[in-house]
Amino acid sequence: MLKLVSLEQAKNEGDAHLGEAAHNDDPYSVRSLESALGISKTEVNASINRSISSGLAVKDRETGQAKPNRRNLYNFVVHGLKFVFPAKPGAMTRGIPTAFAAAPLKNLLISAGEYIYVWPYAKGKDMGQAVDPLFKSVPQATQKDDRLYEYLALIDGVRLGNQREAGLAAERLSERLLRKRPPLKANCFICANGRAVFGR
Repeated sequence: MLKLVSLEQAKNEGDAHLGEAAHNDDPYSVRSLESALGISKTEVNASINRSISSGLAVKDRETGQAKPNRRNLYNFVVHGLKFVFPAKPGAMTRGIPTAFAAAPLKNLLISAGEYIYVWPYAKGKDMGQAVDPLFKSVPQATQKDDRLYEYLALIDGVRLGNQREAGLAAERLSERLLRKRPPLKANCFICANGRAVFGR
C-alpha cells in the first residue's frame, strides 16, 4: 500500500516521473507495480486483496483501483506492525541506511550507539547492523522511489525505536501520510499546541 501512497503523492505534486512507468503502462497497474516493487503479479494482487479485505485500502468507485485508506494504514503501522513484523538488528553488513540513519530521521536523535541500521544490499555504501526489510526486494524498490524509501525508513523507526524514538518516527510518518487535513468544522477543537482535534 505504501507504493500506492507514493504514487498518489507524486500525482498530487505533479511529478513528471509518474508517467515513466515500466512499459509505459498505467503506474497503478499490476504489471507496473510488479516492475517497480520487484514482486510477482500474484503477490501484488494478493497484497491488494488482503489490504481491501482488512480495511487498509478501498476500491475507487470510478476506476475500480485500490486506494490506500491512509488513516487505517497509519494506525496499523504505528500500533500493530511491530508485532506482526518484529525487527531484530543482526550482524554488521553493507547496505542501505534505514530507521534513524535515513533522511527523514537522520540527525534528529542523539544516539548512544555507534552503529546504524541498514537493509542488507550488496551495492550499498554504508556499514551497519542488518535489519530485515518488510520484503526482500525493498532495497531495490527504494532505489527507484525516494518517497517509498522515506516511508519504509520511518516504519523501521517505529519497529526498532524505543518509546521516544518510535514516537518521533510516528510523528514524521503522520506528517507525510496524513498530510491532507479536513477543513475546520464546528466539532473541531484547537489544542494548546496548535493541532486540530476532530470529534466524531
